[in-house]
Amino acid sequence: MDEQRLNTLLDEKNLRNLFPPSRTVEFFEALFGDNEEGAYDIALRYLGCAAAEKRLDFALELHERPGRCLACNLTQGLPQVFERHPIINIQGLVEDIVRSIGEETAGSSWRLGRTHQQARNLHVIPLTITLG
Repeated sequence: MDEQRLNTLLDEKNLRNLFPPSRTVEFFEALFGDNEEGAYDIALRYLGCAAAEKRLDFALELHERPGRCLACNLTQGLPQVFERHPIINIQGLVEDIVRSIGEETAGSSWRLGRTHQQARNLHVIPLTITLG
């Protein structure tokens, strides 16, 4: 895995295409019936790779919305919700990421880690992809 190539392929613009802001809107509309009820916006960030392990590290960033409260009790159970929610669609997202870097999806696997609070207004859920 060429890290410079991955940095180009997985830049902010391309990640926004893979996980567009509209997915957050759809998620909260499905969850609450109204996007305005959501406390955060979700963004996908590429963190780097471990070439020897064929591992890609990402973060699902939860950015607090203005006038909302991003509390730990609100985000702790999200990895389990995101794992199976059809709008978030982690499996489909992983397949799209793997294809976007020119790799085969067969044999690739993923896992979500526990939610971490990086700042009062930013919580992060680690996403690890291991290429097949």
